[in-house]
Amino acid sequence: MRLLKIQEALKQKNIIFTYTEEDGCGSLDFQFRGLRYHIWEFQDGADWGVDTNVKCAGRSVDILGDYETEIHDLILTWPDMAIPG
Repeated sequence: MRLLKIQEALKQKNIIFTYTEEDGCGSLDFQFRGLRYHIWEFQDGADWGVDTNVKCAGRSVDILGDYETEIHDLILTWPDMAIPG
């Protein structure tokens, strides 16, 4: 299981997501306020990164380095999703 820090942020904000893993890389897909988001992990040689539209919903960007902390911290700035019930 990968992208655990990001998954924790999504859970904290009550955002339902799907997680898949292929070739050792994690992938998260979810909706927030009617928009679809993705976080797709990749490995390019020794470098790890993600392709994501979390920073800008209309376009994908690659984030290298400590991408988990960067995305985790960004998600925690979003408002909580309401839980029906």
